[in-house]
Amino acid sequence: MVDNISQDLKSGALFYHRHPRPGKLEIQPTKPLGNQRDLALAYSPGVAAPCQAILEDPEEAALLTSRQNLVGVISNGTAVLGLGDIGALASKPVMEGKAVLFKKFAGIDVFDIELAERNVDRLVDIIAALEPTFGGINLEDIKSPECFELEERLQARMGIPVFHDDQHGTAIIVGAAVTNALELAGKRIEDVKIVTSGAGAAALACLNLLVSLGAKRENIWVTDIEGVVYEGRPVLMDRWKGVYAQNTDARTLADVIGDADVFLGLSAGGVLKPEYLARMAPNPLVLALANPHPEIMPELAEATRPDAMICTGRSDYPNQVNNVLCFPYIFRGALDVAATTINEAMKTAAVKAIAALARESPSDVVARAYGGEAHPFGRNSLIPSPFDPRLILRIAPAVAQAAMESGVARRPLEDLAAYADSLIRFVFRSGFIMKPLFARAKADPRRVIYAEGEDERVLRATQAIIEEGIARPILIGRPAVVEARLKRFGLSMEPGRDFELVNPEDDPRYRDYVATYIEAAGRKGITPDAAKTLVRTNTTVIGALAVQRGDADALICGLEGRFDSRLKHIKDIIGLAPAARALAAMSLVITPKGVYFLADTHVQPDPSAEQIADMTIACASHVRRFGLSPSIALLSHSDFGSADTPSACKMRDALALLRERAPDLEVDGEMQADTALSEITRERVFPGSRLQGAANVLIMPNLDAANIAFQFTKALADALPVGPILIGPAKPAHILSPSVTARGIVNITAVAVVEAQSRPAAQI
Repeated sequence: MVDNISQDLKSGALFYHRHPRPGKLEIQPTKPLGNQRDLALAYSPGVAAPCQAILEDPEEAALLTSRQNLVGVISNGTAVLGLGDIGALASKPVMEGKAVLFKKFAGIDVFDIELAERNVDRLVDIIAALEPTFGGINLEDIKSPECFELEERLQARMGIPVFHDDQHGTAIIVGAAVTNALELAGKRIEDVKIVTSGAGAAALACLNLLVSLGAKRENIWVTDIEGVVYEGRPVLMDRWKGVYAQNTDARTLADVIGDADVFLGLSAGGVLKPEYLARMAPNPLVLALANPHPEIMPELAEATRPDAMICTGRSDYPNQVNNVLCFPYIFRGALDVAATTINEAMKTAAVKAIAALARESPSDVVARAYGGEAHPFGRNSLIPSPFDPRLILRIAPAVAQAAMESGVARRPLEDLAAYADSLIRFVFRSGFIMKPLFARAKADPRRVIYAEGEDERVLRATQAIIEEGIARPILIGRPAVVEARLKRFGLSMEPGRDFELVNPEDDPRYRDYVATYIEAAGRKGITPDAAKTLVRTNTTVIGALAVQRGDADALICGLEGRFDSRLKHIKDIIGLAPAARALAAMSLVITPKGVYFLADTHVQPDPSAEQIADMTIACASHVRRFGLSPSIALLSHSDFGSADTPSACKMRDALALLRERAPDLEVDGEMQADTALSEITRERVFPGSRLQGAANVLIMPNLDAANIAFQFTKALADALPVGPILIGPAKPAHILSPSVTARGIVNITAVAVVEAQSRPAAQI
């Protein structure tokens, strides 16, 4: 795997894991510890009360500790995906990464535990002894066949779920893909011929689950590095693989592939030759899941067999088989009913829920995430999108219900519908809100010009942007300086090959740019001599002129200097969009409690009611690009008429204007911040508000309030900021703050590219 990634990506990954502090996880208290009484309740002497309660009734541990929301991700590092047997210590970054996915997608806490132990007996003893700590165990990256025995023995010994995701996560997604592909092909699972390439943990788990769904063992043909798994084979056999041994003289994949309905590849790139695929049955399903090089590339498969349905493990093709589609939500459902295991009924329920979701009408959220191009159920949509917020809403309740019906739920739910409604709290709280924009940007990358092209953060961001393929970068900078810094920072990208470099001291378009500047800003105090100087020395001016002339599609600037001066250059050169009467700025903060857009954080000191209405409508349009429905609160110190100060009256007037101009917009006000974020509080203050749930767009009465709220949230809420996003210029242009990180530059680049995609050609 390491050999398949670039040196720059390796460098970036190491930087990411080292800074600003090592690793990807931390532990934080969930209760206040602000005074002596808090300490007495949290520890001695108060902690004796919950200890005694658990001693008397062990089920109380679920209510008095974090155990029921805590999963152990455990590995010995013997089969790390793409890296092989690297050992326990080297596997720790992978296990931390798995922990992050649990937390981000389903709110599940994780301790990652790396065990320097290979003996199955000792592993069983060690892991089983951890049962008092955890509500569930996720085994990860343990080689076969030991993983089979380890899971089997732990499941028999422990009273909590033990789930080897490498096996069952893959199997569940494969099961959903097979279910839907066979429906499209008009085939029955009990009739189809299944051929595998690969007989490791994931492949055998897939086959076991397909059998539980109705596939016949006699119709399954397994091949591995030694060829066909046949009765009496003397090498590379074990009792788990032996279940699928056939009484046959066939010895190779080529011998058994004929008339196969399903090819399941979990082996190596290029194994499925075009001539093999040509011999498969009509409308075959090809699951080419080797990563990063599938058993057959989708383009070659489609050229060979246009009737084939194709799944890969890659994110850049349709039908990606990705475990993250299921494992967080399966554990969510299992933990919430205190399941003692994750049994076949629960796995089957997950398969059916995923398959059924793919057949539903595309979510509005998914459609917006893909720029309105979410595909309905079909050959290229056998599996739901990983951006679909309905995944947790469908899978977790299905798993919980199956646990209850199969008798393994220690704490059954009284109201399954209410439980499903409660899961909405996890939707869009994942911190993965930028993923839809990255997907859209990558599909149609545009030219983005960076005014501070010599800055280390821009250079590191440019490398990431090139790796991701989300934009075509143009850097403004002196060639000698840029090349020296690329060498210093260990970046291998090259100007001319990977990005365009504009030399401000010697650009052949200098005279044309000066003429354009004089034409655009000549009546705004810019003399010809000043224009000549600025086009040589001011990189924001150069970048804005490039966008205005069509040499770039979007501008990003602001890492150095004053926001106001850059704003003036953008307004003078690029101007306002046809419907805009003023510029404004919206900032996104991604917090552990949700995603919030704040405006106006940087531009208008004291906007009028008219300007607030304009800003609100423009913000709503931008928010929809993130795949979100805007729920807007007009904020004030006043709560629905509780005060008549000028700022409160202004927000009231803005609401009246919005009711006229955008009657379908979900907006209300004026209201205080806690009222905006709590529906319970809002119902108490003003029953029947048009705003539903917590607001995700917060419009402030003035610049002071908006900027203070933005900076305060960044500092205290462990928030990831994105922006500011400049609203209102005729062409995409964004001014960042000097404190922005390379990651922030990458994020705003995706925003700018998607914005450029949505502009009419004439405006770009």
